[in-house]
Amino acid sequence: MPRLNTVFMILVVYIVCLRSDVHAQDRAVALASSVPPLSEQIVGQPAGPPPTPRHTGIKAMLKGLATDVEHLPSRENLLWVGVGSGLSLAVHPADDNVNQHLIGGGPADVFRPGRLMGALPTLFGTAATVYAVGRIKDEPRVSHVGMDLIRALAIAEGLTQALKYTVRRERPDQSGRNSFPSGHAADTFAFATALERHLGWRGAVPAYIFSSYVAASRLHENRHFLSDVVFGATVGIISGRTVTRQGHGPYPVDIALLPGGAAVMFSKRHYD
Repeated sequence: MPRLNTVFMILVVYIVCLRSDVHAQDRAVALASSVPPLSEQIVGQPAGPPPTPRHTGIKAMLKGLATDVEHLPSRENLLWVGVGSGLSLAVHPADDNVNQHLIGGGPADVFRPGRLMGALPTLFGTAATVYAVGRIKDEPRVSHVGMDLIRALAIAEGLTQALKYTVRRERPDQSGRNSFPSGHAADTFAFATALERHLGWRGAVPAYIFSSYVAASRLHENRHFLSDVVFGATVGIISGRTVTRQGHGPYPVDIALLPGGAAVMFSKRHYD
């Protein structure tokens, strides 16, 4: 547990410092050049961080959470559901073989911390601490990060638990009928996706590596099948993108039918 607490505090400090550093660089670039920022150019990557709301208090967070639920049905989320379902079905035949190969393979100590590090209390504690630091220091941009992390986790947990008790899939270790989808994968990928929007890839790459590590640990411990983890990651991505999308919709996905195939298009759009 001391080691886990150390990792927890390092993660909080990293998020707070990187969030402040990213905006300091944005201001410096804006002052030094008249060239429009990347978020205003037509490029094949997401726009910058979502605009900081006027209020980041508890009331605003709860109101935002209600809006998140309202915005879950969308074409973009439907596309992600299709992608995640297709990948889950594609790997489903290999579920048993993957688990048999991973169980006991490699140093167990490497994966053991994943169960605690990717657990909801750890992630929620990190998000709540970032939010509290922002509120106490009167830094709305930092509290906005914490607020979106909390909301992303709440949406991911709600979707995950609804699916678990609807599908009722037996865990590979036969410890219960709540295997699909993986809650650890959903929560960590929701966390990483929200961070990607706020911090850019400098913050997202470590977060996605961490998410992948936690997902692998669930297979190594025989707590989930590969298809559980794949769809859990999809639930997390949907949750993180939904929370950070409304009010500022960068590059929503559209599918256009073309002769002999189809094209995926990203177009910048703002929501009123």
